[in-house]
Amino acid sequence: MPVILLTAKSEDSDKILGLTVGADDYITKPFNPVEVSARVKSQLRRYMQLGAGNVRQELLRCGGIEVDDIQKKVMLDGEEISLTPTEYEILKLLMQHPGQVFSPREIYRRIWNDVPYGSENTVAVHIRHIREKLEINPAEPRYLKVVWGQGYKCEA
Repeated sequence: MPVILLTAKSEDSDKILGLTVGADDYITKPFNPVEVSARVKSQLRRYMQLGAGNVRQELLRCGGIEVDDIQKKVMLDGEEISLTPTEYEILKLLMQHPGQVFSPREIYRRIWNDVPYGSENTVAVHIRHIREKLEINPAEPRYLKVVWGQGYKCEA
């Protein structure tokens, strides 16, 4: 995020020090509010053009599914979907690695942090519940796909 110093100190040494320690701009009093607004817009435009505004790893997308890990919300085509905490974590894991296949044992190990003994059915039930909430036709999923004999993956 850009940093703009707004200060009464107008000596050249103060300006140099402020910019040296990390400020992106330095505005001294008295100032014109229109100029401040223009400088703020300029800094934000530069910030967004450099791509910093698009970096948000907490927001995951896969087709029409969007997971906001900050707010712990799942949206499907703009509508909020309610998932259990375990369903949420499974979906997030698959969406963090689009196209990567996870075996039921690996999903169990990562989500439950436990030894995956007989875990295939547990994971399959959770995947089915997620599909019922996210897919138009859970029998023919668009997003959460099975790779027979291998595991599950998220695909747009």
